[in-house]
Amino acid sequence: MAKKYFPSPGQLAAEKALQKKYPAYAGVDEDYLHAGEAAIERMLDWKFGIRIHWSIYSITGSGHESWPLGTAQANGTPAFRAQYEELYKWWNPSRFSAEEWTDMMLKAGLKFFSFTAKHHDGFSMYNTKTKVRRRMMHAGPAAGKIVDCNLSYSIMETPFKRDVVKELTEAARKKGLGIGIYFSHIDWFDSDFRIDEWNYQKDEEYSPDKTNFTPEHERYIKENDPEGFKRMIARHREQIRELLTNYGKIDMLCFDMNFPDNGRTHGIREDLVETVKMARKIQSEVLMRRRGIDPYGDYRTPERVIPADKNQSKGNAMPWMVIYPGSRHFSHIWGDEYKPAKWIINSLIEVTAKGGNFQVGYGPGPDGTFDAEIIRRLEKTGKWLKINGEGIYCTRPYKIVQDGENLFYTRSKNHKYVYAFLTDVPGAPFCGGRLCFPSVHAKKKSRISILGMDYNFKWEQNDHGLMIDIPDWFNNPEKQPCEFACGFKIEQTGKL
Repeated sequence: MAKKYFPSPGQLAAEKALQKKYPAYAGVDEDYLHAGEAAIERMLDWKFGIRIHWSIYSITGSGHESWPLGTAQANGTPAFRAQYEELYKWWNPSRFSAEEWTDMMLKAGLKFFSFTAKHHDGFSMYNTKTKVRRRMMHAGPAAGKIVDCNLSYSIMETPFKRDVVKELTEAARKKGLGIGIYFSHIDWFDSDFRIDEWNYQKDEEYSPDKTNFTPEHERYIKENDPEGFKRMIARHREQIRELLTNYGKIDMLCFDMNFPDNGRTHGIREDLVETVKMARKIQSEVLMRRRGIDPYGDYRTPERVIPADKNQSKGNAMPWMVIYPGSRHFSHIWGDEYKPAKWIINSLIEVTAKGGNFQVGYGPGPDGTFDAEIIRRLEKTGKWLKINGEGIYCTRPYKIVQDGENLFYTRSKNHKYVYAFLTDVPGAPFCGGRLCFPSVHAKKKSRISILGMDYNFKWEQNDHGLMIDIPDWFNNPEKQPCEFACGFKIEQTGKL
């Protein structure tokens, strides 16, 4: 039997075409392949997802995820860190149910999710077999010192002793949901990882400029501690291998953070590239988030912002999705304030019109359940999507993103239909009892309807664009097919 090479000539040709389409893919090694067109198209069909941050930081509920451990945070003190790193010993989120979580997703109209397998604090929410060999003590006689360790520092060492990633991926796969696993490159528990700029274990005397080396202070660099660096690379790689090997097909590997200059500062860039190549060989179609691995990543993620450019759909350097918390932070905090369902829906419409996906972020509480206010907002969104999903899911950007401030367009993939979403009726572009779609040309004798109702609008095409006669009932919210934005379906000629 002839030896099967990876990658094949055909795969390399496809990669070359992909780099031409997405310029940010260029600059990778010649033997590297991105996830490919099929995986990208599958992701772009989903449109609406949820990002779930959940770990022991849900117990403290004191800030965004595990960031309160950092030196820049008010409570990032040795005393807080000492308490935080003991929380796993008694955490038992007995109300967690992967079935209930995934049922909630389906009811909300969500098509995919990402879940934190490990955040910056280093706590793993899955059954990792890797071990932390050194850690820093924050209290007691050894406070401030790095000591030997033999912990996985994972959910399996809690009283709960259940692999959350396993249960969640299995439940999601049965229900047809896209699966994403979030993994932070950095690790603030494992002292072998103490090189990132946010790490509170980082040596105060550290400087990548060797001329500033002071012999009385041992700096943690590759030359001074090659074994520590070997353990860091090995554990980082092995955890990624575990996640891509033990949990079936993974659609997205959502990397976060980065080592300084993506590993170049500490001479580990080649090691990281080899790790990414390993991941690609294990699951060739997994979409990897670009953070920490540029240009080997497959997609980018504007965070807490929707790109303002109305031509966002044109000539993107790589596929993208907006990640935005539905409250003040991505994780659970006590007494949180949640954005309304209208914000979720209008954000989803705008991002879809610009060619991206929208992923709203929420975190369950320490018992494993989502706040009732989160569920209510998601259920309202799901109810809206049952009526209007045709104009969201599996669509692509129209030639024009929007007209005015509150009229957004999408189109079917076969270019046959345009969907026009009016996000705020009071500010609509009405022209004497008519609704004007300036950038749409309807097909002759086209049926123009509103999603969720069997009603044909009277219309004409003139120099102003497509003009739709608005019946009296349209101004009565109780007679409209749904709460929030309304969507129109138009068979169009393809002209501007």
